[in-house]
Amino acid sequence: MALVEKYINPFTDFGFKKLFGTELNKDLLIDFLNEVVLPKERRIKDLTYRKNEHIGNTELDRKAIFDLYCIGTDGERFIVEMQKAKQNYFKDRSVFYSTFPIQEQAQRGDWDYQLSEVYTVGILDFVFSDDEAKDEKGKKSEQTKQNAVRHEVKLKNEYCQVFYDKLTFIYLEMPNFNKRENELETLYDKWLYVLKYLPTFSERPRKLQERIFQRLFEAAEIAKFSPEEKEQYEESLKSYRDLKNVIDTAFDEGENKGKIEGKLEEKINNIKKALVRKKLTIEEIAEDFDTTIDFVLQIKESHNLF
Repeated sequence: MALVEKYINPFTDFGFKKLFGTELNKDLLIDFLNEVVLPKERRIKDLTYRKNEHIGNTELDRKAIFDLYCIGTDGERFIVEMQKAKQNYFKDRSVFYSTFPIQEQAQRGDWDYQLSEVYTVGILDFVFSDDEAKDEKGKKSEQTKQNAVRHEVKLKNEYCQVFYDKLTFIYLEMPNFNKRENELETLYDKWLYVLKYLPTFSERPRKLQERIFQRLFEAAEIAKFSPEEKEQYEESLKSYRDLKNVIDTAFDEGENKGKIEGKLEEKINNIKKALVRKKLTIEEIAEDFDTTIDFVLQIKESHNLF
């Protein structure tokens, strides 16, 4: 597969972790969290990467594999995931994942249960089709219109007062971000713009002249990759395209359910059956269905086939 883009696609596994998951590019993740995730009065100066795979306390507990997991300077926990396609029980999965950084804070002995903040961040390459808040007449509320891209979720009581402010879910519906370059004003806007359109650029846009974006474009330039990195990226890009073609089409969308393309649905179902039988390795399944190992792993995770 010949690569024609100058910059990597951050929605691929390789691209996302290349930009945000290494010590070399840690400053990119810190700036992203400060400008897009955290409230204006909060800032982190540094962070520490932690292992992204977490196992439950017992053999019966499920495991969670995060894209990125890190801890800020004041103990804040951040789970950051690039979600490429719709999944069944996506909200359940987000809540389940958030329990791991909570539980790991438990201390032995005389502990007062004080916890550090936990942020679960989902950068979504899709929109919540069933989550539009509507008013009494069934129309989309003004609040929903104003927050079409960034959604912040906290635990609240029946009076819509925040009950617990240390657990926050941030979802960025990237397809809803439609600002053009001449409309970019804040660093928040610029981060969303570069995440959505990075693979389409042939050079750095004039509006993105801040030093942090100079760093990002340098890290994202495919020509600077080693041969091994280019091969890994090509594999990741193929997996991303397969996943978008299959899962987005086969996902149950209610009224659009009858429009699911039969061949794609059949392919994903056959991969699921092979995973459930556990007679073939991931590599063998990928070979049998003419797809990538990464794609099979995505199907396995998205359908909770652990």
